[in-house]
Amino acid sequence: MNKGDLINKVAEVLDSKKDAQSAVDCMVKAITDALSTNDSVTLVGFGTFKTAERKARKGRNPQTGKEIDIPARNVPKFIPGKALKEAVK
Repeated sequence: MNKGDLINKVAEVLDSKKDAQSAVDCMVKAITDALSTNDSVTLVGFGTFKTAERKARKGRNPQTGKEIDIPARNVPKFIPGKALKEAVK
């Protein structure tokens, strides 16, 4: 399922594709904004979106084999909730 498919599913409930697109875009923006300020977003029964710090490390350029430094950075992380885990079994 991609974003367009999700919008179509939400439109079935809202009876308006325009409202569905606004709702999905608003949710994605809200999650993105929260993660950009290192907040977490918990959707009970679904899961938690949060950021995790990835430490600096050494890597290799696959074309040349030369060692490179990869800087530390924050990355988004999703932890599924209990209900989601049960539904996927």
